Amino acid sequence: MSPWTSAVGASRLALLLSQQTRDAAAPAGGRRLPAYRALADGVRLLVLEGRVPVAARLPAERELAAALEVSRTTVAAAYEALRAEGYLESRRGAGSWTAVPAGRPLPGRGLDPLPPEAAASVIDLGCAALPAPEPWLTRAMTGAVEELPPYARTHGDYPAGLPALRQALADRYTAHGIPTMPEQIMVTTGGMGAVAATCRLFVRPGERVAVESPSYANVLQLMRDAGVRLVPVAMAAGLAGWDLPAWRQVLRDAAPRMAYVIADYHNPTGALADDARRRDLVDMARSAGTVLIADETMAEIRLDGAGGPPAPRPVCAFDPAGSTVVTIGSASKSLWAGMRIGWVRAAPDVIRSLVAARAYVDLGTPVVEQLAVTWLLNTGGWDRAVELRRAQARENRDALVAAVRRHLPDWEFAVPHGGLTLWARTGGLSGSRIAEVGERLGVRVPSGPRFGVDGAFEGYVRLPFTVGGAVAEQAAARLAEAARLVGAGAAAGADLPRSYVA
Repeated sequence: MSPWTSAVGASRLALLLSQQTRDAAAPAGGRRLPAYRALADGVRLLVLEGRVPVAARLPAERELAAALEVSRTTVAAAYEALRAEGYLESRRGAGSWTAVPAGRPLPGRGLDPLPPEAAASVIDLGCAALPAPEPWLTRAMTGAVEELPPYARTHGDYPAGLPALRQALADRYTAHGIPTMPEQIMVTTGGMGAVAATCRLFVRPGERVAVESPSYANVLQLMRDAGVRLVPVAMAAGLAGWDLPAWRQVLRDAAPRMAYVIADYHNPTGALADDARRRDLVDMARSAGTVLIADETMAEIRLDGAGGPPAPRPVCAFDPAGSTVVTIGSASKSLWAGMRIGWVRAAPDVIRSLVAARAYVDLGTPVVEQLAVTWLLNTGGWDRAVELRRAQARENRDALVAAVRRHLPDWEFAVPHGGLTLWARTGGLSGSRIAEVGERLGVRVPSGPRFGVDGAFEGYVRLPFTVGGAVAEQAAARLAEAARLVGAGAAAGADLPRSYVA
């Protein structure tokens, strides 16, 4: 199902182009490009980096010329160049809209982890997950088995989750200043199970869902498979979080039934939305009648403590009536990906609807794993395990950042204060080609288009904080060799877009 996107107004496009010009390096050799060529390159780069979505209608030549204070001839020549290169399509009487060149593969699937036995031959940077923070996993499972006998004498089906775990999760929200009852919690099979359940409840095939651009690859694929119409909304520059004017336009013009956001250490960029942005987005979603799904699976992976920005309040804190925000939580990132425990926090009527629909899907979540998470929450083991997870992720982040800076000094990225991922611009090379060559060299990394709706982000890769020390050094060295080979292959005469050399 193709994405839906609104038109890009002349003033909005002019603003994006001016921001891009401020951030861009000077042309090589100090040569100044012709005005039409600079404009065409600017629009193409906005499309490739996801700042302007694919299939977005561009302003008429006369309107853009007025907004940019250039001649209409300049805009007409730029549009013609974009059409010739495959980045613009036009139809008489219908206008012009952005595109990607024929043959550029659109994202078609999510992220599949390699089997553990492949670790001896391939450094897997495809999966943002760490080993369990022992001894806490073992202690939790031991505690779960000790608590199991009373449950073993029942049928074992708890569609809403074990009452003890629902209570423990509600108590944790309440302790963080978000009064919550157990009736507001449903336990799911991982965070993906929670997202899938909310999708089934709130949207039907063909309805619109707004998503950040970029966003988490597996959720995007889940929604594609559900047949919804994805509406990409560009992230703000750097690690600032959301571009609120872009969200305002999409919520007003597209009126999506649902929006999916990652406010806490966004995957893949690592961005952290501050309190003001959270409050404003909730208010905008409420006014538009849009259900806002807030994915908090990375919220506990705060790496810099006092050295980072202040911890914002949960998104649901700005929706006291519970009419707009549905929160997704999970133990998979905070503890261990093998601990397939997630949850939904929402208004009681939403939880009742989710539970009623579950009988036709998976009936419930495994009891032993629920007991293990309950044990961790009730004994203080959760916080101690999370501290181990933070320390491991922080050490890996610092090692990976240092290694990439040594081996790939032309790659650009902002170091996030939390989460498990680094979003790196690949120095003008194709992230897809680097991923392809890198896998042959023994390092697996997902390319940028996996995290986009429509083929954007070709010049990016995502690097998770899953390896450290000598392994991080080796991973960066293999990626550097992949980048060298891609660059050498491009220099040999491939027919490539000007913005990316592979």
